[in-house]
Parts: sequence; structure tokens; C-alpha cells
Amino acid sequence: MQRLRSRQQFQAVMAGAPVAKTPHFALHRAALASAHEGRALFPVVDAWLGVLLPKRWARRAVTRNAIRRQIYETARQRADSLPQAAMVVRLRSEFSRQQFVSATSEPLKRAVRAELEQLLARVLVPVEARHVV
Repeated sequence: MQRLRSRQQFQAVMAGAPVAKTPHFALHRAALASAHEGRALFPVVDAWLGVLLPKRWARRAVTRNAIRRQIYETARQRADSLPQAAMVVRLRSEFSRQQFVSATSEPLKRAVRAELEQLLARVLVPVEARHVV
């Protein structure tokens, strides 16, 4: 699994509407054929993942970092089933600070991971189908 790094990569993926949503997250997806200034944006045919966590929805850096780690770890565990496409997971609403007092609490991590599992389940490719070309 590759990580999105450049602004052009994020813009290419975010150009379309979300392909899946949960109460707190949205998943955007784009084909790997995108190009910028004559160069391929995604030079390796693999699953590409980027994370967008606006300060508007997660004010504290510790919260954003905890959520980011959960996203990348969940995707890493599912790497064999992810489609060969560019994807961006975007936080679209905040987690209640009354319900999740600590930014690094286990209940918050479990809630984030449960939503991410739901989100990724909507775009997963069965392992058998992935190897048939």
C-alpha cells in the first residue's frame, strides 16, 4: 500500500463524490490513470491511501494523530483486499468530546476502527478476484 503525498494526488482523488460514507468518515476514490503535467500521479499500480483530518472536526493534534494511526493501521491490515485505486479517507464530523473525553482513549480508538471497518468493507475486493486478471 502506498501513501498519497502531493497536493495534486489529493486533488485528483477528491475531485469526485464520495463512494462510501459513515457518520464520521467519507471515502473518495479515483482510478490510477490520472496524470499531472505529463507525469503519472500514481506511478506504482497498488492501493494508494491518503488521510484528510480537518482541524474543524478534530481540534487537538493528539486526536488527529490517533485517528490517522487508526486509519493507516486498519488499511494496512486489509491491504490484500483493497482495490488498486487511489483513496482518501476524510473526517466529515467530529467525535463527541463529552462521550470521548480523552483523545487517545480506548473507546475512541474502538469507535474509529469500527467505522473504518464499515467504510472499507464497502470497497474491498475479494482476494480471489484480485489475482484474476
